[in-house]
Amino acid sequence: MAWVVLFVAGLFEIGWAVALKYTEGFTRLWPTVGAAVSMVLSLGLLGVALRTLPLGTAYAIWTGVGTIGTVLLGIALFGESASALRLACVGLILAGIVGLKLVTN
Repeated sequence: MAWVVLFVAGLFEIGWAVALKYTEGFTRLWPTVGAAVSMVLSLGLLGVALRTLPLGTAYAIWTGVGTIGTVLLGIALFGESASALRLACVGLILAGIVGLKLVTN
């Protein structure tokens, strides 16, 4: 169950990162509120997952999920580069996440 909680925490990390882009420097109320709520939920769920998961593994996976999701949404929503090299780097992050999950009890 801790792995599911950690994954959801990573999804909320994606949420606050994307919402942060829409805040336009914290000048727009609702995106700012959404970013703040997502941050609190993300960190709170990470804390719950850390009750049973190793710190290094959980933190690396949490940031990895957030990074991959944010990069993919940056491509989809903001027209950021989807070059082969950039996507290969995302693949390396994914491989690291899978590897950490496989070697952690």
